[in-house]
Amino acid sequence: MSLFPYGAARPFLFGLDPEAAHELTLGAIARVQHSPLTCLYSQPRVSDPFTLAGLQFPNRVGLAAGLDKNARCIDGLAAMGFGFVEVGTVTPKGQPGNPKPRMFRLPERQALINRLGFNNDGLDAFLANVQRARFRRDGGATPMRLGLNIGKNASTPIERATEDYLTCLDGVYPHADYVTVNISSPNTQNLRSLQSDAALDALLGAVMERREQLAQRHQRRIPVFVKIAPDLDEAQIGVIAETLRRHGCRADGQASGELGVIATNTTLSREAVKGLRHAEEAGGLSGAPVLEASNRVIRALRTALGASFPIIGVGGVLSARDALSKIEAGADLVQIYTGLIYQGPALVYESAKAIAALKR
Repeated sequence: MSLFPYGAARPFLFGLDPEAAHELTLGAIARVQHSPLTCLYSQPRVSDPFTLAGLQFPNRVGLAAGLDKNARCIDGLAAMGFGFVEVGTVTPKGQPGNPKPRMFRLPERQALINRLGFNNDGLDAFLANVQRARFRRDGGATPMRLGLNIGKNASTPIERATEDYLTCLDGVYPHADYVTVNISSPNTQNLRSLQSDAALDALLGAVMERREQLAQRHQRRIPVFVKIAPDLDEAQIGVIAETLRRHGCRADGQASGELGVIATNTTLSREAVKGLRHAEEAGGLSGAPVLEASNRVIRALRTALGASFPIIGVGGVLSARDALSKIEAGADLVQIYTGLIYQGPALVYESAKAIAALKR
């Protein structure tokens, strides 16, 4: 395991403003990720090969998008034992995001609220960072997989959102193991409206058509995942599932493996954190309070989509038991984010080990 226990660093980091702690940590990882100092936080990668959407993952635990928006720390994150890492969300042009402060801890519930708003340096800088990463060269026979998460600029009218997604898809396609279309962040105005029936159908139609063109151009087929929100009722989940099936299943009704879903993003609900400091801050709530809401969506999607449709579960994983609950709900793979902030890299190893044992 890592030489420097996360528990020793957390009191210091939690004494800082959350976004300052975030940037300090990422900056440190970026500086040391190609040096012997990675031993301070690196740990073994659990070997539990699993194939999904035509990709073999070294294990079933990954990092969710949002932690490393600019893809600065891919190799450093790989050293933590993830089976896959998703970076972004990236937009065509760089943008500052929402005004600060925009990230808040709720430690009583092991939760965070953020309203960052897709702050990132833009597609060109993102791709330059991705191309500098060494994880594929250094990863042996089964290297970690990389997901690239794409979104739209805040200044782009929602009616033209598809243009931004296609611009990003063109850029990231040659470098990704899979691409995630983020339509569920609560921090970009009107973005979640893209989850509605007609809007999602039009967006996925355009994305999958462009993906087919790119597959022919680059001679490699990259699966696309759509990231959805936890704040959906049964009827909304049903509409999304039907749209996913329309674009992600063959004529015989079986999943093609070329389209999947990530469930879920952060929640707007504050029911689980009522009365706590920062509970009424605007933004998306992540961490322990999202676990069951996310699992509810996963269960509904699995029922609607069938056994073979690719589902990645994310939201509220703070322990190995939480990670197992995602698999039991119907997810194929699991992602963590807020759990890494509260529990540190040991959560990656413990969760991957528990899932590997479950299969036996």
